[in-house]
Amino acid sequence: MTPEQKQALQEHIQAIAKILYEDTSKEKLINLAGIEEAVRSQMQKHVMPEVGVFLSKRLQEQPQDTNDISKVSLESYQ
Repeated sequence: MTPEQKQALQEHIQAIAKILYEDTSKEKLINLAGIEEAVRSQMQKHVMPEVGVFLSKRLQEQPQDTNDISKVSLESYQ
């Protein structure tokens, strides 16, 4: 990851964290166990499904190779 990508990622993480914080019951944020539970719940509910959809779409956009073994692999195998 480039320094620019790390910086962009950090900025996006902070923005996501702010939104999720505003959507979390403050009673859950009084101790580490509550914070951990709230973070896990929010990530599973909102963030991870979107990342999964994004990656799934990217996979579908890639050209599908019908051969599992390349010609180079076959030549060296034989």
